[in-house]
Amino acid sequence: MHKYIIKRILLLIPVLLGVTFIVFSIMYLTPGDPAQLILGEKASPESVAALRTQMGLDKPFIVQYFTFIGKAVTGDFGRSYTTNRAVFAEIFQRFPNTLTLAVVGVVLSIAIGIPVGIISATKQYSITDNVSMVVALLGVSMPNFWFGLMLILIFSVNLGWLPSGGFTSLKSLILPAITLGYSSSAIVTRMTRSSMLEVIRQDYIRTARAKGVKEKTVILRHGLKNALIPVITVVGLQFGHLLGGAVLTETVFSWPGVGRLLVDAIRAKDTPMVLASVVFLATAFSICNLLVDILYAYVDPRIKSQYSK
Repeated sequence: MHKYIIKRILLLIPVLLGVTFIVFSIMYLTPGDPAQLILGEKASPESVAALRTQMGLDKPFIVQYFTFIGKAVTGDFGRSYTTNRAVFAEIFQRFPNTLTLAVVGVVLSIAIGIPVGIISATKQYSITDNVSMVVALLGVSMPNFWFGLMLILIFSVNLGWLPSGGFTSLKSLILPAITLGYSSSAIVTRMTRSSMLEVIRQDYIRTARAKGVKEKTVILRHGLKNALIPVITVVGLQFGHLLGGAVLTETVFSWPGVGRLLVDAIRAKDTPMVLASVVFLATAFSICNLLVDILYAYVDPRIKSQYSK
């Protein structure tokens, strides 16, 4: 297991290098001059040229990239062009908000998705199953930003029950958490149902029932435990997705998280902030995947034996 974990961590290095190269290339080719954005439209060409030289923006692309990588290896990702603060200081300041939103969204998806998926599987083709699958299909199909806007329109604009944006109280967490939790719960529901249907048709389930084991025990102890592997995969990927992919939701609800910070940095062509945010979110997503793989070993001992080879 230890060798496997070390191997996965080492494989993260080329992934991050590839991510930084792609993002750096995109930011380099994107129209706009960071020096001009910092000084403003009324700045003289001489001032802009001097700032470009000071920031190293007058150097060739490959020189700029390897200069960034050389500093990043030492932990120095630079300072934000707009705030002049260390980029990771701002990311760490925003990350607790993103983590809170992601955790609440995943908890909602688990609390709704797994029970509904189990009920749908045990009552296949019933009215409950059909309604659940229609609701889940809507959740998978609807874009988060559109669903979020509809929630704001209903509960904030029309009813005035909940705030439409920001993070001033726990009430501010409700709408964005529902927006993320609904789409995630729809995916978890479909996966739980599919996995449970496959498991409850196995011979050992029929044997347990033939022995007189209670149906609740058969479903929860024998069925659910063996159906958890694909569900854990989906939940883990959803959590990583919410950490790194809640950009639109955070923007719609003006949520002060890393996703909104990334959007603002892209608009300002704040390359150090964009690169640091992407590296941070890619690392968080990779760590989530690694934790999911480790969790497999505790759910299914057969997988643990494969890791030890």
